[in-house]
Amino acid sequence: MASNRGSANSVAEPSDGPVSDLSKAPIWLSRESSILAFNRRILAQSRYPDVPVLERLRYITIVSSNLDEFFEVRFADLLQQSRESGSRAGLGSLRAISDQAYQLINEQYAIFNDQVSPELRRSGIDILTHAERNTAQRVWVAQYFHEQVQPLLMPFGLDPAHPFPQVANKSLNFIVELTEGSRAGIAIVRVPRALPRVIRLPDELQPGRQSFVLLSSVIRSHLHELFPGSTVGSFSQFRVTRDSDLDVDEEEVTNLRQALRFELTRRHFGLAIRLEVIQTCPKSLSSILQQQFGIPDEAVFRVNGPVNLVRLNQLIDQAQGAALRFPRFEPAWPRDLAPRSLALMPQVRQRDCLLHHPFDSFDPVLQLLREAVADPDVLAIKQTIYRTGGQSELMELLLEAARRGKEVLVVVELKARFDEEANIDWADRLEAVGAQVVYGVVGLKTHAKMLLVTRREALKGARPGRSKGDLATVSHHRHGKAAALGLRHYLHLSTGNYNASTAHLYTDLAFITCNPALTHDAQALFRHLSSLADLPRLRKLSVAPLGLHQRMLRLLERTAQAARSGFASRVVVKCNALTDQDLMEALVRASQAGVQIDLIVRGACMLAPGVAGLTENIRIRSVVGRFLEHSRIFYFRWGSGPRDESLWLSSADWMHRNMQRRIELAWPIDNAERRQRVIDEALVPYLYDQRGAWELDATGGYAPLNPQGLSAQAELLRRYTTWT
Repeated sequence: MASNRGSANSVAEPSDGPVSDLSKAPIWLSRESSILAFNRRILAQSRYPDVPVLERLRYITIVSSNLDEFFEVRFADLLQQSRESGSRAGLGSLRAISDQAYQLINEQYAIFNDQVSPELRRSGIDILTHAERNTAQRVWVAQYFHEQVQPLLMPFGLDPAHPFPQVANKSLNFIVELTEGSRAGIAIVRVPRALPRVIRLPDELQPGRQSFVLLSSVIRSHLHELFPGSTVGSFSQFRVTRDSDLDVDEEEVTNLRQALRFELTRRHFGLAIRLEVIQTCPKSLSSILQQQFGIPDEAVFRVNGPVNLVRLNQLIDQAQGAALRFPRFEPAWPRDLAPRSLALMPQVRQRDCLLHHPFDSFDPVLQLLREAVADPDVLAIKQTIYRTGGQSELMELLLEAARRGKEVLVVVELKARFDEEANIDWADRLEAVGAQVVYGVVGLKTHAKMLLVTRREALKGARPGRSKGDLATVSHHRHGKAAALGLRHYLHLSTGNYNASTAHLYTDLAFITCNPALTHDAQALFRHLSSLADLPRLRKLSVAPLGLHQRMLRLLERTAQAARSGFASRVVVKCNALTDQDLMEALVRASQAGVQIDLIVRGACMLAPGVAGLTENIRIRSVVGRFLEHSRIFYFRWGSGPRDESLWLSSADWMHRNMQRRIELAWPIDNAERRQRVIDEALVPYLYDQRGAWELDATGGYAPLNPQGLSAQAELLRRYTTWT
């Protein structure tokens, strides 16, 4: 690996969207560099001494998981482009990103070895190597190896009759050089995924402390026992990362679910993208692996520790000690709702409910669905599913609704990256009980988050046989009197996924309403997704790729026109990524017109702020904290009047793929009180955050503000939650 690492702030031409006259301006940043910079901001959290030590370790594992996906997707594309072009420029870009990744990985292992591991020891938690284990611990580990590990290990000696075995994506393996005996040569040991990577030793072996051993250390200590009659010479752990994008042509397959199921079996053995070995691995062994997997020098990474830090999540799960984690909190019951013991739907008929997760509880969403399942007057439930997890009360409720004979339509996104298998399993189970399962529109991922419940009920003020809003009424006679019954819709919209676990970890905004205009639009969108019927003109919702992009461009232009006319104009956007070329150019034009623009972009951002004559009125910051910032909020002001502003919540980031290749939605917050609440809670605090905020400069560099300063997330926690 080359040692001359490129700058983490290198500038490149944007690759996301069409090119216009601004494409040559010195304001475009490398997307790959920006992703790595985001992970550097996450890693910085593991340095803060006031963060509990297990949470510091968790940040390290999060970076490992993020880097795995980076290599599986983004780096895989770069490597493929470099191979196809064969150009010096393509190879140079690959090397620059590789060097930046190597620098980040080295920093990650240095923090783990030099800061977090010593702090774990001071907190009574030991990760013991073979040399550090006492006699009793070695005896226990040996017994564990013989009973639990060795029976599952199968060494593969390499010779003409025994070719190199298949090595699965991101699996733990050993390469071993045998120097004597009848089996001299090279052997490979594959470690089954079923084996735990972190093993806790019995407390009696070291009273008063929590002792752990890594599976890799256990195997390393007993590696010689796998090769009786031979001498183990040099060896190394290794891990291969493979290209994990699924290759399915939706227009060519007749059954997307079957095609994806087949592709998932191939994902584990796709094209090799990255090779990780331990720092002490001899060059002779790494060269064998490099040649076997066809990996260039730029994709070989030597690490100073275990090759898969993400598996240390198992230690975090097993370790005990409340002081070693963030304090537990109980999310608040939403202020828009009466106590949770009261039914939800009658309350929603009276007023809309705004939810701010994780500070507001996710339980109202589940309660809405529980009530819908139990209520005989609920006739239909429609829902989109993107990421919900392998275990989900929400999905179980949908299954129960179908069993009870309700009309259940679920739009399952089978291509939600790395959740494909779970979603296929849910689709199978839903269809087995009679639910209607569809997969959206060919060529587009369904990323919109919406749940629609249809209930038959008496409609106050409606006459039999007439409709009010989108409420279809029918006559019903009881005790000789005519009563109006009709269909009312209850709608939940969200910026985040239907996942109760991540709702406790991600910041998101959601909305529960009976508003006829919104429910009419949701009904139309579900009809479009299920039947491919044309989407009619919508009253409130804005949908990608059928108008959301254009609406955002029009709102930006409206603020620019107002600024040119001398009106105070303002744009605040909070999103996870900013890479869409058209939207970035519209932001530049608005800045040139004098619009004051604040962008809170958590991850990848390809626009450089503060460039004279171009982006001097744009300020960009990223906020990283205890919770993953996940909400998407778009605010526009073009004057000083009460009608001169617009605020939207959305499932979409400002990326080309979200605007053009996904089904996304955005909805306006028209109520002034709720709009102000979103501004006061989800925008303003983040513009003043210091602890978690990093500011982007004109060169693409991020600088932290004050790690001891104000934290928006901490302030919201204090405002909302009950500590447990």
